Amino acid sequence: MHNVVKKMHHLKRRTIPFTAIVGQDEMKFALLLNAINPRIGGVLIRGDKGTAKSTAVRALADLLEEIPVVEGCPFNCDPGNPELMCDLCYENYLHGQNKVAERRTPVVDLPLGATEDRVVGSLNVERAIKEGIKALEPGILAAANRGILYIDEVNLLDDHVADVLLDSAAMGVNVVEREGVSVAHPSKFILVGTMNPEEGEIRPQLLDRFGLQVNVAGIEDVDKRMEIAKRAERFDSDPDGFVREFQADQAALRCKIARAKEMQKDVIMDNDLLKLIAQTCIDLQVKTHRAEIVISRTAKTIAAFDGRTDVNREDVKLAMQFALAHRMRSRPFEAPTLNRELLEKSLQRQTHSDSIKNAGGVKCRN
Repeated sequence: MHNVVKKMHHLKRRTIPFTAIVGQDEMKFALLLNAINPRIGGVLIRGDKGTAKSTAVRALADLLEEIPVVEGCPFNCDPGNPELMCDLCYENYLHGQNKVAERRTPVVDLPLGATEDRVVGSLNVERAIKEGIKALEPGILAAANRGILYIDEVNLLDDHVADVLLDSAAMGVNVVEREGVSVAHPSKFILVGTMNPEEGEIRPQLLDRFGLQVNVAGIEDVDKRMEIAKRAERFDSDPDGFVREFQADQAALRCKIARAKEMQKDVIMDNDLLKLIAQTCIDLQVKTHRAEIVISRTAKTIAAFDGRTDVNREDVKLAMQFALAHRMRSRPFEAPTLNRELLEKSLQRQTHSDSIKNAGGVKCRN
C-alpha cells in the first residue's frame, strides 16, 4: 500500500502546459483561484467528454509551488504548524527532531474502484495498540494532504467512499478505526472533481463540498478547434519542444499566482458588499451558509489575482456565478444551474435600494 501511494505521489505525467490549453477560460480561472487560495474549497467541473477537463487539472500541478514538509513523513505534515502534524511529527517537534524538506504540492488521483482501505489506509490493530500512527499503512488521503485530491467521474463514486471523503473534508482529519482502535492524521485537501452529466448527477451532500462549479462544453469556433488539433499533434510528436514553447507563459503565470497569494492577506471587502452577498443568497433561496463564505473568499481572491487590495461588485458577481449554481437545487439530483436572470434582478434591486439610502443620507446632511 505504502509503495503504491509513494509511486502515485512522485509519478510525473507528461501533460500539455496549462497556458497551452485553448479556450475553457472559466474552468482555468476557477482552478487558478483555488491554486491561489485553497480555502475556497475546490471546484466541480461539469461537461462533455473531450473538453480538456482532466488535462487542465493535471496541468495545474506544474503551476503549484513546492511546500515545506517534515522529511520522511508520509502525511506531508507542515513542519511550521504543530496543529497540522500527525502524532509522530508532533512528538518529534516537541523534541526539536523534525527535519524539513521541500516537496511538490501533491495532486493525487482517486481511482473510481478504490476500496476504503486504499482511500483511508489500512491499520494493523495489534501494532496500533503499541505503536499508534506507525501502524498505519497510508492511503490516498495521506498522500493528498496539503494538496489536491482529483476525482474523475466523481458522480460515479461509491457512496461509502464518498461518505469517507465528506468526513475528512469536513474535519481536515482522516480517522482510521478498526476493532475499537483508532489513529488519525491531518488530511486537508482541495477537492477537484470532473463529471459528465449524461452519466448521472452527484449526491447533494458531496456537491456542497465543492467551493465552485463550472460548466464546460465543446468549442464551436472553427479557428480554435483547428488550433486544438494542431497543438495536440505538436505535443504528441515533440513533448519537450512543445513544453519549451510555453515556458515563458508558464513562468509569468506562476509569478502572478505567487503575487496574488502574497497580496490576498491584504485584500479588504467592506460590509456593504458582504451584505449584498448575504441578501442575494436569501433572494435566491440558497439554504447553505457555506455560500456566503465561499463567495467572499472567492471575490477576495479574484481581486488579488487582478492585483487589487479592494473588492468591487464585479468581483462579487463573478464569484457568485462560480459559487451559487450548485447550491440552488430545488430537488435532489436535479441538474444544478444558476438562474442568472434572478441573480441580476437581486443585484439591481439592492443597488437601487442602496442608491435611495445614499441619496437620503446626503439630503439629511444638507
